[in-house]
Amino acid sequence: MTSPIVHTWRLLSWGRTLARHGALRGIERDPNTPARLRRLLRLARFGARVPEQPRYADAFEALGPAAIKLGQTLATRPDIVGEDAATGLLRLQDAVPPIPFSVVCAQLKASFGRPLDELFAEIEEVPVGAASIAQVHRATTTDGRRVAVKVLRPNVEEDFARAIDTYEWAAAQIEPMGGEIARLQPRLVIETFKRWTARELDLRREAASSSELAENMSAEPGFLVPAIDWQRTTGKVLTSEWIDGIKLSNRAALIAAGYDLRELARVLIHAFLRQAIADGFFHADMHQGNLFAVPGNRVVAIDFGIMGRIDRRARVWLAEILYGLITGNYRRVAEIHFEAGYVPAHHDVGEFATALRAVGEPMRGLPVKEMSIGMMLDSLFSITRDFDMITQPHLLLLQKTMVMVEGVATSLDPDINLWETAGPFVEEWIRNELGPEAAIADRLVADVRTLARLPELVRRIEARYPAPGGAPPAPPLRQIEVVRIGAGWRYVAVAAVSAAVAVGAMLIGTAW
Repeated sequence: MTSPIVHTWRLLSWGRTLARHGALRGIERDPNTPARLRRLLRLARFGARVPEQPRYADAFEALGPAAIKLGQTLATRPDIVGEDAATGLLRLQDAVPPIPFSVVCAQLKASFGRPLDELFAEIEEVPVGAASIAQVHRATTTDGRRVAVKVLRPNVEEDFARAIDTYEWAAAQIEPMGGEIARLQPRLVIETFKRWTARELDLRREAASSSELAENMSAEPGFLVPAIDWQRTTGKVLTSEWIDGIKLSNRAALIAAGYDLRELARVLIHAFLRQAIADGFFHADMHQGNLFAVPGNRVVAIDFGIMGRIDRRARVWLAEILYGLITGNYRRVAEIHFEAGYVPAHHDVGEFATALRAVGEPMRGLPVKEMSIGMMLDSLFSITRDFDMITQPHLLLLQKTMVMVEGVATSLDPDINLWETAGPFVEEWIRNELGPEAAIADRLVADVRTLARLPELVRRIEARYPAPGGAPPAPPLRQIEVVRIGAGWRYVAVAAVSAAVAVGAMLIGTAW
């Protein structure tokens, strides 16, 4: 177990780095920041030269890989870090210098436990991408297939474990301060972040996520997922099909190649909605660098280290909320928030519906270039404090991904209307999932499952209440009053004492 002194030293060191970049100013000046935390922030920046304009992205990049991932998560939470910080963190880039090729080869050999020439005919020395967790090399297998080989950086698991250990400790110290800090549930936020990174640090889990998403997206032919080479994949190495395409970030190249940018944007939005609403399992890192266009106006996604999962109940709420905002049914959206427990019951549904109307009405009917999901989320976050809405960590990834998808769609087609594009898909899903036919089907499934459980239920009842055996039935026992004597919880059976006294008296009488 790490000593509190070590945690404190790390936090002070990180705090100094953040202070030198002006990244603590917003939290320090926020009136909702607890006084004790504000004093610690002032201590961290004592003597530091603070710039006029905060450089949030630079600060988190200076803190290392774990901080970069945490910063990317906080970029979607203006309710925690403030709007200025969230905007600044959106520029955060997960790009670091590559590790030497000799280290990569040693990592590959140790992971496979066999000579590399038995698996690959060639591995290019210069990586096609290098990030804080892993880097990717293009290679050719011994059977002539072009593949992408993703290799974890050495010791990255230990680096993340140390940082997250201190994040957890810090969250546990500040959450009991109460007030706004407690409402934001920092411990749950860090625990969710810890689970995300655990998946990203195990490349077998990433490969499994890729395989599962490929199966789910068979209904969306315009969205493709590279095939996994399981024979060349381990916990530290992932080998997948090589994709020859154009990154969606290269708009000029897409136009020169004759792609329909409006169709690419539509495919991307529909793919995201199918993942998040229909399947409840979605790619949660769909930025432009992870998306490629291939012939036929199809979109290919890579890098499945961060995935999100939402259960069916939450997906129904999400679909109804989106459809309510699209159609202007703010009353229903408000009711869903209360049914889901997002808003405490002591608040008024009508007042919350009015607050939602103030968010939704100014944005309806506008093209994305004039409104955004990010803008809508900022407005929604602004009312969460007024209605004591508790942070929902399981929705953090969804919020983050919605902002990403919107940004990519806007870059492809600035005039796209996200609501109009999403509306038909959401409406059809609600009709299929919540219509009369779906309700009857759900009831039949539930009843059949209940009937199937009856034999086991009968067996459990018999085990709890067995049939009478050979022993005679026990006589009925008289109700006995139990009283408390003295200051402690000590109970005396009054009837038992009385019986003992009576027996004693009988014995004395007999003796006489």
